[in-house]
Amino acid sequence: MPHPCSTINNICWSGKVDAGMAILLSPDHHLIEFPSTILPDGVTTGSVINVTIERNLDEERRRKAEFENTQKDILAQYTRVPVAPVLSVAHVTQTSARVTWTPPVLYGATLVGLDVYRSGTLQAQHVGLAATQAKLSGLEMDHKYDVHVVARTSAGLLKSNTVSLTTHTLDNLTGICVSFGLLTDQAEARSLAQLITQMGATSTEHLSTDNTHLVCVYGRGPKWEKAKEWNIPCVSPEFLKACSSNGRVMPSHSFYVEASADK
Repeated sequence: MPHPCSTINNICWSGKVDAGMAILLSPDHHLIEFPSTILPDGVTTGSVINVTIERNLDEERRRKAEFENTQKDILAQYTRVPVAPVLSVAHVTQTSARVTWTPPVLYGATLVGLDVYRSGTLQAQHVGLAATQAKLSGLEMDHKYDVHVVARTSAGLLKSNTVSLTTHTLDNLTGICVSFGLLTDQAEARSLAQLITQMGATSTEHLSTDNTHLVCVYGRGPKWEKAKEWNIPCVSPEFLKACSSNGRVMPSHSFYVEASADK
């Protein structure tokens, strides 16, 4: 048997030749079946053909390395364990809370759905696949809740860590997060901003569903319309003053601002 790296050169006589296969006869009388489609033109029975066979070790090594790398990529892609979301508490008030989480690391899996659980009960609210936060509403005051998120994936369920939160009591003003609508003047806005700081509450320039109240004098404008759409109480500045003077969160309905005509 020749060495694997050797080159075999032989002179063969062509036997039977048809459309698909040619029968070649070597000098030592071995029969070789050879595809006739790759024979030189004009080869017929009785033609003499030079046949050279050489093993391409460089190409073998290249293909072997390519195959092994593909195997490693498949192994790395489909054997890594997906990572569950990491949950944290972002904001808490007397009757609501907002939690946020990191997106699950799926690797080769597919995200099917996200579910939020409050003290073991699945919440009815819809959570989009791209969501990284959820607001829990209708909570009881001064009550502890355990919250976790479950990511439903094609590789199974990924449960986040469980976070505990306690809703505020009425005398805890830090949960108040207001945004300002139309006020009388800038002086009033600065005065209210100072009052909010003294109370330990917070304010935001832009209105979002995280805001607990919209503080305004006039019931109109884009913020007021959004607050109505999102069911955020629109209250007068007297609401903040009453909360500060009484040391507790006052009922919003006593300070509602109704719609007013445009000027």
